[in-house]
Amino acid sequence: MKLLHTSDWHLGRNLFGRRRHEEFAAWLDWLAGTVEREAIDVLLVAGDVFDTGTPSNATQALYYRFLHRVAAARCRHAVVIAGNHDSPSLLDAPRELLQALQVHVVGQARASAEQEVLTLHDAQGQAQLIVCAVPYLRERDLRSAEPGESPQDKERKLLQGLAEHYAAVAQAALARRAALGRPVPIVAMGHLFASGGQTLDGDGVRDLYVGSLAQVGADLFSPAFDYVALGHLHVPQTVGGQAHIRYSGAPLAMGFGEAAHSKSVCLVQWASAGGDAPPSTAPSAITLLPVPRFQPLARVRGDWPAIAQQLQALGAQHPLPAPRPAPAQQAADTTADAEAPPGARLWLEVLYEGQELLPDLRQRVAAATADAAIDVLRIAQPRLSAQLLAHSQADENLQTLDVHEVFERCLAAHHIPDAQRAALRQTYAQALHELQQADPQAQ
Repeated sequence: MKLLHTSDWHLGRNLFGRRRHEEFAAWLDWLAGTVEREAIDVLLVAGDVFDTGTPSNATQALYYRFLHRVAAARCRHAVVIAGNHDSPSLLDAPRELLQALQVHVVGQARASAEQEVLTLHDAQGQAQLIVCAVPYLRERDLRSAEPGESPQDKERKLLQGLAEHYAAVAQAALARRAALGRPVPIVAMGHLFASGGQTLDGDGVRDLYVGSLAQVGADLFSPAFDYVALGHLHVPQTVGGQAHIRYSGAPLAMGFGEAAHSKSVCLVQWASAGGDAPPSTAPSAITLLPVPRFQPLARVRGDWPAIAQQLQALGAQHPLPAPRPAPAQQAADTTADAEAPPGARLWLEVLYEGQELLPDLRQRVAAATADAAIDVLRIAQPRLSAQLLAHSQADENLQTLDVHEVFERCLAAHHIPDAQRAALRQTYAQALHELQQADPQAQ
């Protein structure tokens, strides 16, 4: 049996205002081709299918076309859980229809643990795999709020709720396997933050719970789980050094901080027991399949001489394409491309870290990249103070600031005393969290 573990697609996400629809389409085309080529039996998507709870129609079309293609392939089952970016109602809405295609969707915590435990069958109708499809668990799924509770009490209740939920689904899965009367592998899914997990600058990983990290250890997961497919963190990694508990990571770089990092999906295999060997439910192999880079990204940083040198090297690596032939010549040349292929131009972020104020930084960068296939998406001077930024031509806008940076600008603009800022930040974080937790698709 072959299982493919993916997560954190974030379909519909933009990068500093640049639309990435073609990039996501290329990713899903590659993934569907991999499912077909590797003869995958079960596909897992461990949350954050979409980047927002209100994805566009075009973005939803990518998702449903992909599921249709996978259902038409040899792949017997696909299991999709919601992440903290997803709308539970949006994912759950077509689940009865998708069930007919053997696509199993769990958008929100079910009334009982038994309802999150799926038994998947092979072509002969034999039970092949038990999946504990646990979606992102919202605070309301884990604890009840009490007046005056401390942050420590809140953290303890969240962790206790997570532990109890996973213990319940493990018990239900073991009961399901006992009823089958034979050793069937058990796989758990989840969308959470494991202790010690690696994140990267600008990767878009959003806090799961306001005022609490709620980071879990590997001991959260029952020894009954033969493999644990996690989502939420965008860097491929194991949990607690255990190879069978892992994050697949995001398939695309979500920010320039990930530009130099490779991406992958997890191929998990179970071998048939041969001869007199006792049957085992543990995977026989776990392999990382590298994901191609559909859109090249790069970040250059340093003082101006260092940046200029890096821009020169990148320009040599990404030259402008040859001029297109004249119309008459192009008509005779049947091999002429209609347009440059997606990803033909490098997307670039420039971080100026020099001490000298450069009011013409944007013009310098534009001149250095004029003869190259490079689109500069962002220019920033992170080491300069707010006063220096005000006197430079480096313009800040809502595309270059996240929601927390915008709030900090508001605090500064209204001259809020430092003594009051901590409480205001906490209140703002709570309001922001409630907005993010709200399901815009729910009735």
